[in-house]
Amino acid sequence: MKQFETVIGLEVHVELATKTKIFCSCSTEFGGAPNSHTCPVCTGMPGSLPVLNKQVLEYAAAVGLATNCTITKNCKFDRKNYFYPDNPQNYQISQLYLPICRNGAIEIETENGKKKIGIHEIHMEEDAGKLIHDEWGESSLVDFNRSGVPLIEIVSEPDMRSADEVIAYLEKLRLIIQYLGASDCKLQEGSMRADVNLSVREAGASEFGTRTEMKNLNSFKAIRRAIEGETERQIDLIESGKAVVQETRRWDDAKEYSYAMRSKEDAQDYRYFPEPDLTPIVIDDAWLEEIRKRQPELRTEKMERYQKEFQIPAYDAEILTSNKRLADFFEETTALCGSPKKVSNWLMVETMRLLKENNLEPEQIPFSPENLAKLIGLTEAKAINSTVAKEVFEEIFAKDIDPEAYVEEHGLKTISDDNALRETIKKVIAENPQSVQDYQSGKKKAIGFLVGQTMKAMQGKADPGSVNAILTELLQ
Repeated sequence: MKQFETVIGLEVHVELATKTKIFCSCSTEFGGAPNSHTCPVCTGMPGSLPVLNKQVLEYAAAVGLATNCTITKNCKFDRKNYFYPDNPQNYQISQLYLPICRNGAIEIETENGKKKIGIHEIHMEEDAGKLIHDEWGESSLVDFNRSGVPLIEIVSEPDMRSADEVIAYLEKLRLIIQYLGASDCKLQEGSMRADVNLSVREAGASEFGTRTEMKNLNSFKAIRRAIEGETERQIDLIESGKAVVQETRRWDDAKEYSYAMRSKEDAQDYRYFPEPDLTPIVIDDAWLEEIRKRQPELRTEKMERYQKEFQIPAYDAEILTSNKRLADFFEETTALCGSPKKVSNWLMVETMRLLKENNLEPEQIPFSPENLAKLIGLTEAKAINSTVAKEVFEEIFAKDIDPEAYVEEHGLKTISDDNALRETIKKVIAENPQSVQDYQSGKKKAIGFLVGQTMKAMQGKADPGSVNAILTELLQ
């Protein structure tokens, strides 16, 4: 039976985090009323002229440097001509001949170790508008708010061989861009979108098969399913003696099926020519060096530093750096309380649990580093025990309350009167002779019941460690 190999390359579109569009001063804010963030430039009115937003150039160069690309110091824009209702000018301003970044690569982790994925180019371009289809009629409406939003398109080499490698590449790319602050890369809002170019060939073959491009992929799960579905479809065609047609396909994630949209265009179909309304871009060494110096610490460097500087395990460092907001929160809280491992534990366990329960992302952590630091301070001073700490943390998460004031107001401080605790324990021992007998006959786990009874008698305000120590002393 023939064995097949999947060959995959990606075109990743990323909306940049500028406040205004690429060629005009309209807002890029997500979620405005339809057609409220528009002007003559981004709606393609005759006679309007584009002016390049310098921040777009800076973000594009920063992403290029972080992905080991060569920066094209003399680059320019081109017109990509095509008609579509959400494309008001009937052309898109993009880069074909001289993209700003070329010949880069990033390294991903695979089940077989590290693998380098080549980046063919990164180019700047403007986004199109958005068509909204009437589900009950036969009409479509156009929202031009997205028209002119700045994009970079990151075109990989066809170096990926599985859905796992694609997801690893996208996750690495997303983290790099988020750490740079160049985009929030929210797939659900369309600020990161991936088109998958996929072909199959017999294992060991040197030539590529016929590729298709799949669009409409707005989650990692959809991307994985689309790759698996299209791979299976192409293999079925080949095994039945049919040809794979080069075309653009749309993935329907609900039906888990792709269908043909149009034949796959080549560059000549778009009649590219140099954009006459924008001057060529000249990047000098001094400006590029400024961008290089401003590059932040990226995830790999941060993971290594966390293990050395904060003495936390590699596992903790990996989780904490998996999201920039989480990493920033960890560092801010640690700076306030000086207990990195305890901060890590609270973020990795209780915070992650409550985020999941409330369907929130780490970017939406609803409390301040100051209040988490105060809670850790209370536990280290043994002012509250671990059970109370979890109760207080639930309130911090829900309302970002000051834990010190909350503990005081609700009388949750640990009772530190050793004599009172000792008297309570003596009473518990007297009331539970069977557990005492079990413990003294070698059933050491019986002490757990006595600890529980003591905590209940103390209304949860005792330190379990102290209870255990006094119990052990009295029972012996």
